Amino acid sequence: MSDEEAHVEASVESPSLAPASPAAQATPVAPTALAQNLDDQILGALARGDRDSAAELLVEAHARAIGRTCMALLGSQSEAEDALQETLLVALDGLESFRGEGTLRAWLLSVARRRSARRLAARSRERDVRQSLPAAEAGPSAERLSMARRARQLLDEIKPTEREALVLRFSAELSFREVGQACGIDEAAARKRVSRGLSRLRSLLGEDKS
Repeated sequence: MSDEEAHVEASVESPSLAPASPAAQATPVAPTALAQNLDDQILGALARGDRDSAAELLVEAHARAIGRTCMALLGSQSEAEDALQETLLVALDGLESFRGEGTLRAWLLSVARRRSARRLAARSRERDVRQSLPAAEAGPSAERLSMARRARQLLDEIKPTEREALVLRFSAELSFREVGQACGIDEAAARKRVSRGLSRLRSLLGEDKS
């Protein structure tokens, strides 16, 4: 294992990748001068061919936000850790494609979003295969499901594009502009996706209470 892979693998051992509630009205944190300085150092290290330093800085600056995003999209700690590691390694190999259009954080989270989408698609295919098999014994009753499980189910009932926008806005704490950059849409469209997603969440929560 190379030093850069070790840095990346260590990043997934953080004590918590749990996302904030997408319905919480959190105020995204604007990129600071320190964050920009770290991004400049990452790109500078890669330009010099110093991948080990770039990997270490990438983990320091962005691993937590990427991990929270993957966890919110996938709802599985182990899958989120794998997606985080994949994202960081893909980023190290592909940062030359980053042209400075938008923030580095938004670019990284767009990579995380695509990696998570692949895992969700694979999970869906596996579910289809399982459903085609003879029915197994019923699992735990609905009463034993945790609040966290129900929250995940609510997110699954929202359109994937709106779910991604909510996760990027409230879990990753991106601005609307950065959400648009990560999703490949403009800021106005990002605002609409978040608004529609919140409206759908509120509707589902209302149905739960009725």
